Amino acid sequence: MENKKLVPGLESLLKEFLNVQGLDLVEMESHRAARNLVVRLSVDKPEGGITVGECSKVNRRIGDLIEEKNLIQESYIVEVNSPGLDRPLKTRQDFRRCPGRKVKFFLIEPINGKIEVDGVISGVSEDAVQICTPAGDCFIPFSQIHKAKQIF
Repeated sequence: MENKKLVPGLESLLKEFLNVQGLDLVEMESHRAARNLVVRLSVDKPEGGITVGECSKVNRRIGDLIEEKNLIQESYIVEVNSPGLDRPLKTRQDFRRCPGRKVKFFLIEPINGKIEVDGVISGVSEDAVQICTPAGDCFIPFSQIHKAKQIF
């Protein structure tokens, strides 16, 4: 029940705030739970590896920012966590951070007859991710990626 539009402008404000802190917003979702609006954020360092203590600190700062900007007019809860080892790969930068790592792609449309493709990232261009598969090299256009994550 993800809804990024429950608080207009919140995602862009948080991306900007986190960028200044040297952090990346990996994912944001908001939903209603009982009487509260829950804003859940996955945050990471550009090179990966945010600690629980850092998440807690960011959580407090985001709460302070929401209050200062008076963005949410109802009872709310902010949850900040690490995306974990199996964080989703969404942006060009996410893929550039993972050279030589095995990734599973879930595609919008089949490539070479497959809707799911596993491979090791060997390059990232403006338009595609190059991977090595047992069948050979393959280019996966960003426009065809529905979801991708590292395989451990």
